Formats: sequence, structure tokens, C-alpha cells
Amino acid sequence: MKAQGRWAAWGLGLGWAVATAGLASTPEPPLDEAQLRAALVLRLAQYTQWPEVPEAGFTLCVAGLAQGEPALQALSGRQVGGRPVRVLSLESARDALSQCQVLVLGHGEAASLRRWMAPASGAPVLVVGTSPAALRAGVCIALISEPQGMAFSVNHGELRRRGLSVAAPVLRLAREVR
Repeated sequence: MKAQGRWAAWGLGLGWAVATAGLASTPEPPLDEAQLRAALVLRLAQYTQWPEVPEAGFTLCVAGLAQGEPALQALSGRQVGGRPVRVLSLESARDALSQCQVLVLGHGEAASLRRWMAPASGAPVLVVGTSPAALRAGVCIALISEPQGMAFSVNHGELRRRGLSVAAPVLRLAREVR
């Protein structure tokens, strides 16, 4: 399927899922914030295009997110771009450049976020932050916890600088695009 068609189908699929969420005969338990964040990270990764992804697999890296890490670890084995996802917990910012296609940062302070992003500056790594300061610190996508769920903002300039692109429906669904 062509990329544009796949992206359009995703946008329609998401709209259908939201519209029919209350129609199920047996209600599903609501997702907690960590599960919602993990689902959103996976979906965003599925609709991001990289210049090149290693044949061996797709690596999602996590740093500074102890509470949400089990939900992200549960993504292991899922698919992004036809490749299985491998989830790594990072101890060092240097590891992000050589191993990760996605880097999820749970750090709240701008200085800490920048320190983690510096080694991967300009590399094709989708950097996702989970704090309000993340977008100002220069991540590609900032996840925002809201009373009614999870939203996200996109730093389109940073995505382009890293050689990444996201589907148009993702940009339309974003709370803010810079």
C-alpha cells in the first residue's frame, strides 16, 4: 500500500475507533496513563518515516521513565515498518545514537532533556518527551497528559532536521505543530 494511502487509512481508522468507542457491548477497562502513552508512542512510530531502518529490527529506547517503562516494555515484538520492536532501557545518553530509532525521555527538566538529546543531535531518531518542557527543549514530539486523555505536540522543524517525516493525519491530530 502506498504511504499516503496507508496514512489516510490510519487517520480514518483512528476516527472510526474514537467514534465507536462507546458502542462495545462489554466495556473495556480504561487504559492508565502509562498504557496510553505506550500506545501513542507505538502509533506515532508506525506513521513516521525514517531514511533507513536496520533490517535486524526496530529499537525503541526509554530513559528516565520508571513508572511508564513496563507499558513500553510490553511493546516488544510489535511491528513498526514490518520489523519487530525491541525495547531497551538506556543508562547513558551515548547509547541513543547508535541503537535507537525512537527515544522516549521521561526527564522533566529542559537541561536533562538536552543532555540526553545531544549525542543524537541530527541523527534520524524520533525523540519523544513526556513533560511540558519537552517541546521547548527540542524534542520531535511531546506527549501531554490531559484530564480526558493524552495529546501531543509536534516539532516539525526538528523532525525535518533529523530527516524524519510523519503522516499528514498525525500533524492534523496534533495539539500544536511548530
